[in-house]
Amino acid sequence: MTKRRHAKSVNEYIASKPAAVRAVLAQVRNAIRRAVPEPQERISYGIPTYTLHGRDVLYFAGWKQHYSLYPAKGPVAAAFKDDLARYEVDNGTIRFPLSEPVPAKLIGRIAKFHAREYSA
Repeated sequence: MTKRRHAKSVNEYIASKPAAVRAVLAQVRNAIRRAVPEPQERISYGIPTYTLHGRDVLYFAGWKQHYSLYPAKGPVAAAFKDDLARYEVDNGTIRFPLSEPVPAKLIGRIAKFHAREYSA
């Protein structure tokens, strides 16, 4: 059995995906980076992670048919209930279809929400 190799950086993670997924993930990354002041990027659990003040606040990942934002439990799910109604939200994960335009403003608002929540 071959052990799966994880990316060592967000750039490497995005580059490891098919071209269509790379373009989407770059938009997600840019939305987060514009919304959150000076986040640290790293790979945690094999996916891109944004850290503020030493705490992991937001993750994203690309898959075959969708890309996801994590975590989406409790306050986030409640605060964005109407905005997220058209997306699959389950077990703390928001799944956005790759076949639709990236909702960059919504992703930015979610990122800001997480930043405020973890900075408090």
